[in-house]
Amino acid sequence: MTRWRARIGLRTRLVLAFLLVAAVSAGTTATLTYRKARTAILEQAQDTAVSSFRDRVSDMGVQLPVEPKSLQERLRQLARQGKPHPWVVFAEYGSVRVSSGTSPVSTVITPELRRAALASPRSGSFQRVEKHGAPWLTVAVPTVFRAGKTVRPTGLVLYAVMPLTDEEANVRAMVTAARDGALPGLAVALVPALLAARSVLRPVRDLRKASQSMGRGRLDTRIQVKGSDELSDLARTFNESAVALERSVGELQDAEARARRFASDVSHELRTPLAGMLAVTEVLDEDAARLAPDTAAAVRLISAETGKLAVLVEDLMEISRFDAGAAELNTDEVDVAQTIRKTLSSRHWTDPDEIVTDLPDGIRARLDPRRFDVVVANLVGNALRHGAAPVVVRLRTETPPEPDGELPRLVAEVADSGPGIRPDALPHIFDRFYKADSARTRSEGSGLGLAITLENVRLHGGTIRAANGPQGGAVFTVEIPVTSGEVTA
Repeated sequence: MTRWRARIGLRTRLVLAFLLVAAVSAGTTATLTYRKARTAILEQAQDTAVSSFRDRVSDMGVQLPVEPKSLQERLRQLARQGKPHPWVVFAEYGSVRVSSGTSPVSTVITPELRRAALASPRSGSFQRVEKHGAPWLTVAVPTVFRAGKTVRPTGLVLYAVMPLTDEEANVRAMVTAARDGALPGLAVALVPALLAARSVLRPVRDLRKASQSMGRGRLDTRIQVKGSDELSDLARTFNESAVALERSVGELQDAEARARRFASDVSHELRTPLAGMLAVTEVLDEDAARLAPDTAAAVRLISAETGKLAVLVEDLMEISRFDAGAAELNTDEVDVAQTIRKTLSSRHWTDPDEIVTDLPDGIRARLDPRRFDVVVANLVGNALRHGAAPVVVRLRTETPPEPDGELPRLVAEVADSGPGIRPDALPHIFDRFYKADSARTRSEGSGLGLAITLENVRLHGGTIRAANGPQGGAVFTVEIPVTSGEVTA
């Protein structure tokens, strides 16, 4: 049922429901009309026949004992006077059976009618029966004689048998007319059904369009309200919700903008004093060996903390650029393997016991060298700090099958030999300031390294994912799609 409703639209269901109601109403009306008309037609024919036959029988003189030939002639005269159709008249007197037709006995006359006629000799009785699929009317009237005020039956009972084929034909003609008129009636009902469906669906379509518009970010979308029915109430409710949503989103956007501006302003204002502090701590570091041990330890602690603060400020400014949409790519065609080697060399990550590389030469692509350097440095540095040596850095290209329609991909992978990442931490590993180890309240990094890495990869149109290797250890995989001709090997 759910699949059927999903395949058929709301308009079609409304039209079908309207037509179904119209068909049921027309069918019910036709059935009731047919029953009333059929009853009226049959009763009219029945009343006419019964009344006429009673009158003819009461006017007919009866001589007893019955003489069959004379009685048959009287029955034929009586039959010719039948209304509304000619009758076939039968007479029963003891064992005598006479009729106006060829057969002295009728198969239509039932024992029930004979008993009813004898039970009511003054008025007689009648019955509608069906024989071989054809309707018949049978009327039984006993003949009587009067002795003063007493009415006594003579024993002679006359039966009139009349076919109701004409009346039944009229009824069937009515049924055929009703049937033939049903299809045009449904066709005519289709017009108001379409109009009704349109009037009902117009607000629904407006609501759908407005919802899609709001989904695209146009929070000022509103629906024109017409009327005062339930759909109008729905439109008013939507508009009220849209106003509340626009207000809430506006407040959130203002708060977010203020937060970004605050972080950017604070970071910018801290850069100048930090530069001076870094210069002073470098001088103090150089003279720390000539100072007292306690003083030297304090100097080195201040120098290390100042360096961490400088890294945090730079990372905050970088995140602010991403949030403000001010980050840009300055791409150049580079040898990717050489770029990764330069990143490792500049940070003195050249010990083969700590860093293992699989960097095939000749892979060239258009990248932003500075941002790609940040990606590689953050991933390798994170592996060395929180994983275990050796850290493996791999580079390769992947070209999907032609029917897939995907672009070639540049794939860089950094894997360590540590314990890996807890499963509950994997979904949050790229969140800002997220710590996979809740007991580790402080670290050498700013807590923004992986978040900045994610933003730089996205800026290249790529993806990054974190997982645990089959042999243990964390594995970070960077995939950057490139257009045809931008990757060469």
